[in-house]
Amino acid sequence: MQIIETGIPGLLRLEPRVFRDERGFFLETYRREMFDRLGVAAGFVQDNHARSEQPGVLRGLHFQLPPATQAKLVWVTRGAVYDVAVDLRAGSPTYGKWYGCELSERNFTRLFVPRGFAHGYMTLEQGTEFQYKVDAYYSPERDAGIAWDDPDLGITWPDIAPILSDKDRRLPRLRDFQSPFTFEPASQAKADA
Repeated sequence: MQIIETGIPGLLRLEPRVFRDERGFFLETYRREMFDRLGVAAGFVQDNHARSEQPGVLRGLHFQLPPATQAKLVWVTRGAVYDVAVDLRAGSPTYGKWYGCELSERNFTRLFVPRGFAHGYMTLEQGTEFQYKVDAYYSPERDAGIAWDDPDLGITWPDIAPILSDKDRRLPRLRDFQSPFTFEPASQAKADA
């Protein structure tokens, strides 16, 4: 698996080796040993699968508050998305910065989103299926988010009219959010090794 630096400590872009032949393809979607070697302590406990029927479905920017914070490993098994993660860790040199990339059934790219990040995606194709692992169970009372179109973040989303849930239309801006997340450089150094 190739690990690509994103410029944001702890946020990892992963490109697995894909073995193809006349029958199709094979790849490892997750290998705990590799995450352990990177110093990423994410004991995944729940897998989620979402399907969006139309291009432009925007889900995000979501996260869970302490003590139910979540790290995520995200990828697409059908269609494509533009995936975004925003650093919300107070004291981070990249606080409020975002990283975006395309995840698709064709490129097999995964994104590891550490705790303390907001995460969201916009579908680019009809019938897109998005899957992810989390290292803490879903907690409705700790569910939170930041506005996808916050001008202070300046995220460059694809030029598609967004389709949003009512919940996502009402999320606050970053400047109205007091972050409970803190940047821990020592543990992040391991993740960047």
